[in-house]
Amino acid sequence: MSESEGAPELSYPSGLNAEKLAESRVAVLISGGVESAILTSLLKEQAESVHPIYVACGLAWEDVEQQYLSKFIGYIRNPRVAELKVLSIPAADVYGTHWSVTGKDVPDASTPDEAVALPGRNLLLYSKAAIWCAMSGINLLAAGQLGSNPFPDSSDKFFQSLKKTCAVALDFEISFWRPFKDMEKAEVLQLGKDLPLHLTFSCIKPEKSKAQAGLNYIHCGDCNKCAERRRAFEKAGIEDKTTYAKKGAINVSSHS
Repeated sequence: MSESEGAPELSYPSGLNAEKLAESRVAVLISGGVESAILTSLLKEQAESVHPIYVACGLAWEDVEQQYLSKFIGYIRNPRVAELKVLSIPAADVYGTHWSVTGKDVPDASTPDEAVALPGRNLLLYSKAAIWCAMSGINLLAAGQLGSNPFPDSSDKFFQSLKKTCAVALDFEISFWRPFKDMEKAEVLQLGKDLPLHLTFSCIKPEKSKAQAGLNYIHCGDCNKCAERRRAFEKAGIEDKTTYAKKGAINVSSHS
């Protein structure tokens, strides 16, 4: 897939450029959401090989998320894309009765981005993935975080510190790459507009349905993450083929 005309360029970390990327093995933290799915598809055209990693933490939507992810990975499969690696780092015992575990009182479309914060989320995901990378001899770990991400473990300071910690703890140099960190969600959607984005999954309160072939659950349509997804598609001017259980009016200008 080629990038859209006028699309923003990917942000490279120090020491990496397109030429070096073409000779690199890259691991990608993939959740099933639009950013990580689009990133994985882009990298299969640009890197020597791409190694998608899903880290399961025992959260309420993960089984559904993995169903969608399996469909999407199957669509982009080519010799450069390795088999999906599923790692596990259970967090339910720490999160307890948090909405992400129970599925109750899930933040709805009216809530701000901060409402969906999961304490230490990136610390968990990146730590486990970094160990796998070190044992696999892969020095570059990419993910689809956006520049608008408000959480403390998505900051430059966090990733700089984590890189130093991993170098000491693992005796192995790993670069954490966030190529979308200067982009908005709508801009990333433009990069992947030719992909089957209805096979990506963003919902934190999936609803059971037979409306979509081969998938038992669909997006609820009114949780915080569904609202973010719908706003981004509208802002990008791209048809949203996602199946939603509910699809009331969404304020496109909010949370921008």
